[in-house]
Amino acid sequence: MSLSEDERHAIVAFRIQKSKDTLDEAKGIATLGYWNAVANRLYYACYYVTSALLVKNEYAAQTHRGVIHLLGLHFIKKGMISKDAGKFYSKLYELRQTGDYDDLFNLAEEDVQPMIISAQSYIDEIIQFMENDS
Repeated sequence: MSLSEDERHAIVAFRIQKSKDTLDEAKGIATLGYWNAVANRLYYACYYVTSALLVKNEYAAQTHRGVIHLLGLHFIKKGMISKDAGKFYSKLYELRQTGDYDDLFNLAEEDVQPMIISAQSYIDEIIQFMENDS
């Protein structure tokens, strides 16, 4: 299914806003100390902005790993997005997987709290790239 320019623009704007809102959710949940939930929301905040980047550039992924792959292939390997950003996104994916699916394991504050600032930086980098790439 191909999108019109207007549809693509609307989806990108929606996902960017959803990314920002989800980051705010993560910050709110952090005040309650639910670190698995914080990791989940941080991952999705970054996922939404990454998926906005892919939609803007007419790439489609079928899975979360597919999003990581397309980000690396089309943006990180070409030097458009930093390698550090790519490593962070992959690490956050793994952290979210652990927090959501591993039994007898809970993420700790020291594992997740530093990622809030990193997630903000990641989101800012992707948005800035999209704005400069217009």
